[in-house]
Amino acid sequence: MAFMEKPPAGKVLLDDTVPLTAQIEASQSLHSHTEYIIRVQRGVSAENSWQIVRRYSDFDLLNNSLQISTLSLPLPPKKLIGNMEREFIAERQKGLQAYLDAITSHHILSNCELVKKFLDPNSYSVNYTEIALQHVSMFFRSEPKWEVVEPLKDIGWRIRKKYFLMKIKNQPKERLMLSWADLGPDKYLSDKDLQYAVKLLSSCSHPYIYRITFATANESSALVIRPFSEKGTLKDLIYKAKPKDPFLKKYCNPKKIQGLELQQIKTYGRQILEVLKFLHEKGFPYGHLHSANVMLDGDTCKLLDLENSLLGLPSFYRSYFSQFRKINTLEGVDVHCFGHLLYEMTYGRPPDMIPVDNFPPAPSVFVVSVLESILTCEAMKNGMPTVSRLLQMPLFSDVLLTNSEKPQFKIPTKLKEALKTSKECIEKRLTEEQKLIHQHRRLTRAQSHHGSEEEKKKRKILARKKSKRSAYESGEEHSAKYSNSNNSAGSGASSPLTSPSSPTPPSTAGIKFTASDLLPIPFNTLS
Repeated sequence: MAFMEKPPAGKVLLDDTVPLTAQIEASQSLHSHTEYIIRVQRGVSAENSWQIVRRYSDFDLLNNSLQISTLSLPLPPKKLIGNMEREFIAERQKGLQAYLDAITSHHILSNCELVKKFLDPNSYSVNYTEIALQHVSMFFRSEPKWEVVEPLKDIGWRIRKKYFLMKIKNQPKERLMLSWADLGPDKYLSDKDLQYAVKLLSSCSHPYIYRITFATANESSALVIRPFSEKGTLKDLIYKAKPKDPFLKKYCNPKKIQGLELQQIKTYGRQILEVLKFLHEKGFPYGHLHSANVMLDGDTCKLLDLENSLLGLPSFYRSYFSQFRKINTLEGVDVHCFGHLLYEMTYGRPPDMIPVDNFPPAPSVFVVSVLESILTCEAMKNGMPTVSRLLQMPLFSDVLLTNSEKPQFKIPTKLKEALKTSKECIEKRLTEEQKLIHQHRRLTRAQSHHGSEEEKKKRKILARKKSKRSAYESGEEHSAKYSNSNNSAGSGASSPLTSPSSPTPPSTAGIKFTASDLLPIPFNTLS
């Protein structure tokens, strides 16, 4: 595939951040092994599901590949003898289900290419590293001054974004990093506007934005070159990680969990908020804040990957904020992501779950105050602060910024309008997704409530009452018929087969009387 080749018409741009869930539906034993039939679903729609068949050896192969994370995953142990017995297969199936639940609920593992390919082989059959190499090779044919030093394998979390260490031929000591990325589902700019906006990124100058050396895009992907930092990102600092190591190895299971010093938290937080405020004022959509997208340059934080929003790539934290309907603007997304980042800087690890009910002891009550305004259940329901409001909070308001570089980022009016339209489309897709999730959650709660033991008891009591009421009404109807029959007999209208002087009561054979049937007969029936 050439770098300037146009993608096929009607190409579906898959959102890789939509969670996959997996449920083992059955097992089938063949001559020498057992296969497990798994139902995989993307998102909340049951219609968007499919079946895959996996053997234990497939699980074992996946687990070996995931060992780079150093996580202790609950894969059932191997068994050579008796592994075809029915009881053993049933027990192993439970263990494999627990394993699937563990990897699909882990934020980093669930988004990695290994797990995606295991659960959705049809959507992830392409070798994205080879595609990236083809694009990069094509680029170097027209730009011979650049040279690849080595591929930086799996240093990022995105499946469709690849990295290479670069150098300029006449400056062999300077190292740069090239990133290539495919377009994503939130790409709403026209091809012309996209290419112009991406090229414009290299003209952006801000003390808290990491400099871009070169950027270009076509109808299917984009390529960006920026200086390579040996110190790495803010996430590398927090996790004591080496920048060139794979993402799974660096961040899944940190050896030492320790937050940053209070002054670092205050300074880095203030710098990040300042650049977010700048971008919002420029009308430039971001929505991709996380600690691995913040480069460290001495004591200064610099934001990375401004191109992501232009390319339509989904956010690292999308599966979190898509659960809350109040987070429906890109500024709201940035504030929510800032909450994740501040928590990570403070405690040295991400929060166990969102929303957060209780916060561990922090270096300052002001830190907890900011976190509570963003990550608590109340904040999610009632709305979070703006970036400007966060800058006014005590944690950041007294931070002295010493950098005197004047920010510059000139965006033409026509492109500003296109960016505004793109931002609105991104927010609209998010809102529609949140609506579907909300409807699914309500339906699930209703079904769960309907199937609870308490509800079952209530339904049984109601059924008994209804049965008694029906029996009572049936008895009253029977009494009324009997009354009418006697009234007819007393009026002298005799039947040719029955003497009026000896009326024959109706037969009671087969009739079961209830307490309501034994009520006294009204006096007017005895005439």
